[in-house]
Amino acid sequence: MPRVESSMMTAVEYDEDDKTLDVAFTSGKIYRYFEVPASVYKRLLKAESKGQFFNERIKDIFPFVRLRGRTGS
Repeated sequence: MPRVESSMMTAVEYDEDDKTLDVAFTSGKIYRYFEVPASVYKRLLKAESKGQFFNERIKDIFPFVRLRGRTGS
C-alpha cells in the first residue's frame, strides 16, 4: 500500500477496476471505501491536507467496511 504524508493516515491504495479505496489510518485501522471515482483518489493524493480532504470528500459520503486494525479501540 503506497505511503502518504499525513498526520491522519499512513497509506492509501486505489483499485481503478473495482473503484475501491483502502485507507490505513495512524490508529492502525484500515478501511475500504466503495464506488470512489478515480478523480477523488487523484485529488486526495494532491491535497495539501489529506486528512481535511478525506473528512470533507470521502468520510460519510462513500460506503465502507473495516478491513482490519486494533480491536477495542
